[in-house]
Amino acid sequence: MDLPTVGLPALPRLLAAPAPGWVETTDVIVVGSGVAGLTAALHLREAGLHVTVVTKVDIDEGSTRWAQGGIAAVLDPADSPTAHAHDTEVAGVGLCDPASVRALVEEGPTRLRELMRIGAEFDRNPDGSLMLTREGGHRADRIVHAGGDATGAEVQRALHAAVRRDPWIRLVEHALVLDLLRAPGDGPGGLGPACGVTLHVLGEGSEDGVGAILGRAVVLATGGMGQIFAATTNPAVSTGDGVALALRAGAAVTDLEFVQFHPTALIVPAGGPGAGLAQQPLVSEALRGEGAHLVDGDGKRFMVGQHELAELAPRDVVAKGIHRVLLATGEEHVFLDARHLGGDFLARRFPTIVASCLAIGVDPATDLIPVAPAAHYASGGVRTDLRGRTSIPGLYACGEVACTGVHGANRLASNSLLEGLVFSRRIAEDIAAGLPEQARPAETGAWVGGPGRLVPAAGTPELQRAMTRGAGVLRSAETLAATAATLRALGEGAGVPRTADWEATNLLTVASTLVAAGYARQETRGCHWREDFPVADDRWLGHLVAEVGPDGLLAERWEKNS
Repeated sequence: MDLPTVGLPALPRLLAAPAPGWVETTDVIVVGSGVAGLTAALHLREAGLHVTVVTKVDIDEGSTRWAQGGIAAVLDPADSPTAHAHDTEVAGVGLCDPASVRALVEEGPTRLRELMRIGAEFDRNPDGSLMLTREGGHRADRIVHAGGDATGAEVQRALHAAVRRDPWIRLVEHALVLDLLRAPGDGPGGLGPACGVTLHVLGEGSEDGVGAILGRAVVLATGGMGQIFAATTNPAVSTGDGVALALRAGAAVTDLEFVQFHPTALIVPAGGPGAGLAQQPLVSEALRGEGAHLVDGDGKRFMVGQHELAELAPRDVVAKGIHRVLLATGEEHVFLDARHLGGDFLARRFPTIVASCLAIGVDPATDLIPVAPAAHYASGGVRTDLRGRTSIPGLYACGEVACTGVHGANRLASNSLLEGLVFSRRIAEDIAAGLPEQARPAETGAWVGGPGRLVPAAGTPELQRAMTRGAGVLRSAETLAATAATLRALGEGAGVPRTADWEATNLLTVASTLVAAGYARQETRGCHWREDFPVADDRWLGHLVAEVGPDGLLAERWEKNS
């Protein structure tokens, strides 16, 4: 298939940074400290391996702790893995990998029980059984939750405690991983398997603090890329670092056009408390699962009649429904009406949401909750197989940074934490079965022509605005081309080696890759909505796979579903 293309900036194959001033060695390097990274570290330790976990800020500052809804798993005898797989594949609109989905739904209950054995405590009924609820796209009650709407925080707490108990897991906090180190080999440019990373650790020896960790395998678990947009539920650390690193290293990335916009992020009034934050509070669809309704400014339930599940339709359907209302009315938000559920129930079941609402002067027991879509989850990412292996030997990926094939064109609610649990275990098993000896890194700078241009952090707000306008919920060839023009201009900047500019360069790399894929895919499918191609087209039942060549130019190829 001849793919439509749009002009984008040349991307760096190596970040400009000081030479490493220190080096240490471990068996396996895990980059990221959410559910995927910490679970991988714990399973690797079960295999007797030494693990170094590198995390960008504190161990608990990633996306996992913000997950409100829960973890989807088949625990009710009336439910089945087949039914869970069906719901997952319906949400994925023809692009899920059946084998990956099967692994998720069949292994998920066991992985969830392992999580409970290490200390995670989920909400239970008076008889001691696990309390199960339903979320958007699910046709059965199969969501376990903790603390009402604080599931992610409980999962993070339990994993953090387990990791802290193990003296052979070394934590390196406040560290931004820069680039992948590769051993000599028979790949392009004479490069072989992954053998370590370079990283910047705040205060490590000098102001720049750049060092290297060598390892026999590298696991990327860096989370998402929501900060490429102006409105996102992702934390400020979600700048696409793992996907950008993988692209610079030569790894394949796929399905990046499929960014899920959570339909109901809490909209903070301009000038009100919390306005201008880098992260919008999430209003979980579990609230809709318990009976809250979406209404427009006139109080009309606009999702009724748009989908058989109304407010519980898959997230892309609900986000589009809200977006249509916003386009028609010119308003900045719609409303979620939970008043009929009662204040006592809301405070008990959804304490986090209630606290977020009260912080901006909204009482869900008596007031309508202002909500609108915000970038929430990347269904695509670094391409992996069923064992979490990327296209670079020795480099693995799991969690939101990866594209395992589970989510297809749109992630089913509460499958993300489950995916991290299932595929981190698969990665650990694969690494333990055949870990190579430690290799010395090759000189990659000669192959890629030295470090590329860095993007000044001052351009980040402009990038975020352009991505939201032209590559957000609603896209077209015209808006994507305008966004690409902004990205090209930003790519001409002259940043300096520092954390903010490294992050800005990562944002440009990921944003450019998304725009290329969004421009090429001339259809509407899942959470990719093209205004100029408003229906799904079976010719696009397949995947766009992107790589960055030695010249820094993005190259895309088409792979049809088998």
